[in-house]
Formats: sequence, structure tokens, C-alpha cells
Amino acid sequence: MSATELFFLAFFILIVVVPMLRRRAVQFRRVAAIRGLERLRNSRVITLIHRQEALGLFGLPFYRFIDIEDSERILRAIRLTPDEMPIDIIVHTPGGLVLAAEQIAHALVRHSARVTVMIPHYAMSGGTLLALAADEILVDPDAILGSLDPQLGQGFPASSIIAASEMKDRELLEDATLILLDQAHKAVSQVRELVLSILRMKMEEERAVELAGILTSGRFTHDFALTVEKLAGLGIPVKAELPQEVYDLMELYPQPSFGRPGVEFIPEPYKPRREEPAAPRRGSSSGE
Repeated sequence: MSATELFFLAFFILIVVVPMLRRRAVQFRRVAAIRGLERLRNSRVITLIHRQEALGLFGLPFYRFIDIEDSERILRAIRLTPDEMPIDIIVHTPGGLVLAAEQIAHALVRHSARVTVMIPHYAMSGGTLLALAADEILVDPDAILGSLDPQLGQGFPASSIIAASEMKDRELLEDATLILLDQAHKAVSQVRELVLSILRMKMEEERAVELAGILTSGRFTHDFALTVEKLAGLGIPVKAELPQEVYDLMELYPQPSFGRPGVEFIPEPYKPRREEPAAPRRGSSSGE
């Protein structure tokens, strides 16, 4: 084999084989971590974790979100779970398709045993819907949820389309705008009814109607951070506690990075330092 052939072989192994082996090793570690958490909690553990992924060899980014493939896989996991076995679902997502999130939420509600949603960082939009469908929500103290107002077209909030149209004479609106307005009214109504149907199982009717309106009416922007404190103020019960094993599992879903990372630290816990007694000054005596 010539030197040129050896070079291209080494290049192929470095570019293709080594990354593949690394991914396979991480996958094995994920499975082991999930099984460990299942043994700890005697439950079925499901992950719904969306990161910004890398496409091909050129590092082109695309964004993950809740889609139909996610709903198919999660529904299958729930079907494979005995009715009496609790389900823990770890959610880290910016949201996604209403249809897919709705399917998952209904499946979680119908599961007979306890369902716990664990949120280590954020669960926005459709992720928030999944949290509302659970019997228990465990979050990191700094984790956030988001509003559930539907978005249309190029990411326009449906509630904003309705509000903007009310500022103009309806006869002056173009046909395309009228169609979008009609869709906006339907979207807000449908999502509100969806959220209300879930909240009715968790709280009194009057409170459920009020909360569904707050979350879907566009009171907040779509990326507004509903912190633990804000959630408590809205009457959404969350517990600011997560098993350490959830954080360990999240470490196995690294965010791909290219070039120098924006955040760096030494990844190990530090123990608080004990204050050492100050040395006596030279020439001083204990009798002073």
C-alpha cells in the first residue's frame, strides 16, 4: 500500500470511523444511565431531549423540536409500559408541533400509574403542555417553562394577529390577511380547549378556565420564562428538586460545538474551603 493510500485510509478512519465509535460509546453510556435511573425509581424512563445537532461533515446546524417521529416513539414506549408502572419523562425542548405534543400529552394522561415530568433546563411551548399533563413536575430551581399561545405562518403569534386586525377596518384587510385571521381565531380556541381539557383533571373548573386563558391568550411572549416562582404564582405545582442521575444523564447529550466553546469550567464539584486561622504577627504576644 502506497503512502498516499495510507494517508487517505488514515483520513477516512479519523473523519468517519472515530466519530462513529465515539457516538456508539456515548449511546451505550446513555442506555446504562437510563437503566440505572429506572432501577432507582422503579419506573419507565423516557427522554425527550432536543439539542442543536450537526449535519454531515460541514457542521451545518439544524434545530430539533417535537415532531411526529417523537410522538410515535414515545407512544410506543408508553404502550410497552405496564399500566401499574410509573413513567418518568425527562424533557428538554424548545417545543414543536402542536399535533405531536397533543398526542403525547393525551397518552400521558391516560396512563394509569403516576407520570412525572423532569425538567433540568427548559421545556417551552409543547414541552410545557407535557408538563401540565403529568401528575408531578420536578424541575431544577432555575429551570423554566413557557406559554402555550399558538404560532402561525412565519412564527407570528395568533393572538397578535387578532389584536393587529382589530386596529384596522376589516374591509381594508387583504384576503390573505383575513384567511390568516380566521386561522388565528381557530388556533387560539383549539389550543385553549386542549389545555383546558388537561387542566380540568388537575384542578377546579373555574381555576382551570382561568389558567388556560392565561397560558394561551398571548399575555406573555412565546419565549417568556415561567420560572419556579412564576409557576407557583399561577397555581401550577412544581417541585424544585431533581435526582442527580438526571443531571448525569444530561451530560451524555452534549451540545455540538465548533471552535472554541463559549462556556468553560472544571467539571467537578468543589467542596467549600475551611478558613485557616490567621498566623500571629511577628513580635506580638498573647498578652496584648
